Amino acid sequence: METILSPRSLSPLITPKACSSSKSPQTRSSILFYTKPISCILKRHHLASKNPSLSETRNWFSHAQQGLAALALTLALNFCPVSLDSPALASEFDVISEGPPKESYVVDDAGVLSRVTKSDLKRLLSDLESRKNLKINFITVRKLTSKADAFEYADQVLEKWYPTVEEGNNKGVVVLITSQKEGAITGGPEFVKAVGDNILDATVSENLPVLATEEKYNEAVYSSAKRLVAAIDGLPDPGGPQFKDNKRESNFKTRDETEEKRGQFSLVVGGLLVIAFVVPMAQYYAYVSKK
Repeated sequence: METILSPRSLSPLITPKACSSSKSPQTRSSILFYTKPISCILKRHHLASKNPSLSETRNWFSHAQQGLAALALTLALNFCPVSLDSPALASEFDVISEGPPKESYVVDDAGVLSRVTKSDLKRLLSDLESRKNLKINFITVRKLTSKADAFEYADQVLEKWYPTVEEGNNKGVVVLITSQKEGAITGGPEFVKAVGDNILDATVSENLPVLATEEKYNEAVYSSAKRLVAAIDGLPDPGGPQFKDNKRESNFKTRDETEEKRGQFSLVVGGLLVIAFVVPMAQYYAYVSKK
């Protein structure tokens, strides 16, 4: 028997698009979604394989940028070093926050004291503390920004370092401001009584400002310490330096000197005038008389 195939039965074999048309729109969209990135990747590989020098140029340019950035950073660190221990970064606030020195009696925030001065101060002040139970701290600061007066700053340091009366009773604080060429001394009741108001005023008005004006900071601090210790021990006052009276001699003449010089000048001018008129006339008279 012959099997007769109808045109409808042959249609799936002849037109395969009918099968694809039976798929849902969601499936079609997913197929399109996955085929698109693949085509982009293939396109990039095709361009890279077509022009390999382009990728090499981009790599060279990125390496050059990184090298220039590293070079700039190196130059900045070499020519503009930032030191955390630099005195320019310190201030009077650091002195207050750090508290009193534990192993010494000096806080040299201005950086003007030598090792010898610090060692001499430690030996002198430690001996005083062991004998009299009085402690003196010396502070050097370059410039004040919070307080305009050195005495206000000294009182602030004393209050922050020794909050209670018991702690600050036998403590003294000596402050030297190098830029302003002045100093201040403050302390607890027992310290002030042991030193005396006269020596305190004399040290503040003589040792600290006079020697600081001459930029002799080491001598200013150590001479102040010796003067305070001598007063506490009841020894004679060694005294302090005095301001030098640098009076310049005047170049102007006095009235008497001016009158004297004026008389001498008149005589000289008069003599020259006489010579200028008399001599030519005498020569002319002699010439005429010969004829």
